[in-house]
Amino acid sequence: MKVREEQIINSELAQKSLAQIDFKDTFSTTNHKDSLSEIAKIIFGTRPKWVQFLFVIRQFLVKCIGLKPLPRQEPVAGVRAGSTIGFFTVYTVENQEIILGADDSHLNFRAVITDTREPQYNIKVTTLVQYHNNKGRYYMALIKPFHRLVVKNMVRQAYRANP
Repeated sequence: MKVREEQIINSELAQKSLAQIDFKDTFSTTNHKDSLSEIAKIIFGTRPKWVQFLFVIRQFLVKCIGLKPLPRQEPVAGVRAGSTIGFFTVYTVENQEIILGADDSHLNFRAVITDTREPQYNIKVTTLVQYHNNKGRYYMALIKPFHRLVVKNMVRQAYRANP
């Protein structure tokens, strides 16, 4: 098994990243070969074609319900606070943790990438969401089945067998 869902791991930094947490999940994989910055780029800077297609559908649907579309995905240069990976802003870069996300009128989203240095499943990717209104709750209810599938596959991209 290259990716597994597990109990949520919240560091103090992650807990402070949102005022309130209404949804959360964690998926983990193993990678001791790449730096945490490289892992963040692999997970959030690249997408399989079918995931790209889902994002095209999302872009169309959010226009219909009055949400802002995701910004154009720019190539990733360096991973530092204020830079972007994929559609998301990097908020924090620490030795063993990177927090990125996006804020919108309906919800705020954070992805926390942590390296626990464990022998297996050391890379943890935790999604945290704060709803602002019913639009955020409905949006999350609509995408939740896709979210699990997409995040699991994005995390799988970072899998590297132990040396």
